[in-house]
Amino acid sequence: MSGIADKPLDVLVLTGPTACGKSEASLILAERLGAEIISMDSMKVYRRMDIGTAKPGPEARRRVPHHLVDLREPWETYTVHDYVRDAEQAARSAASRGRRALLEGGTPLYLKAFVAGLFEGPAPDPALRERLRGEARRDGLAALHGRLAAADPAAARRIHPNDERRIVRALEIHEQTGAPISSLQSQFGTKRAAVSARIAVMSRPGETIRERIRERIERMLAAGWLDEARALADLPRPLSPPASRALGYRELWAHLRGEIDLDEARKRIARETWRFVRKQLTWLRSFTEAVWFDASGDAERDAGRLVAVFGADHQAVAGWAGPGGGGA
Repeated sequence: MSGIADKPLDVLVLTGPTACGKSEASLILAERLGAEIISMDSMKVYRRMDIGTAKPGPEARRRVPHHLVDLREPWETYTVHDYVRDAEQAARSAASRGRRALLEGGTPLYLKAFVAGLFEGPAPDPALRERLRGEARRDGLAALHGRLAAADPAAARRIHPNDERRIVRALEIHEQTGAPISSLQSQFGTKRAAVSARIAVMSRPGETIRERIRERIERMLAAGWLDEARALADLPRPLSPPASRALGYRELWAHLRGEIDLDEARKRIARETWRFVRKQLTWLRSFTEAVWFDASGDAERDAGRLVAVFGADHQAVAGWAGPGGGGA
């Protein structure tokens, strides 16, 4: 495999917001192109979280090889560094078998790191990090976010005032280097020489996505999502911070504790999922080289158009739009 390892990676990417229909189209697309699917989803890496993450089932995995699914226990951590390493290894492994690599999923940070390289910040400083967390507990997270706004306004605009982990990391890097994290992350903006990626973004009008989110929640609950959430809550070890951020579980746990009824949990899950979709769309619009695909609602038809796109001049294929596509 030495010759393969020396060649630049040529990968196909199908991405888009949650509930737009990527998974169904990607299976048909992979079959037609002779591709293997590399998951690009930060939550599908965790075992025991199958229903709530819409993980591919046994039939889908029989039809097409899937990579980077079920890699960690939910109390473990999986980082973007881990993803770039594992995705590249999986893509090269597929190439060694004469098959194409199709990255599919809705975690834009994974895509950004894979095609543009990683921001290599200084190593974590546990003592400094704990001091900053202590300040958050003592003075409040709003005060810590205010400090970040004074030190690095660009980062503060990008980081939510309640996102303690990212606020602390940004301040940690600022104290370690004397430079704002936003300026250091400029190295994130150019393509990796070792990767050539053709990116298709699938989306739908906003109201269609919202309706699909509501339908998705009902399907998941009917499939046993509440029991899955209960089993996770009963684990002898707490979930890692990344795993605990998976959409929907927090609301189901609140229901299981008797804090809200199931109908309120449904509403909150739908609201938080839509909020997440809007964040995904904002991220995805930064991929200026991507083309946007308005899904038709027919996975077979969409896959056929994607085959034409990935094998020809995508700008000439009907149904493609610029990064404003998606109607959200």
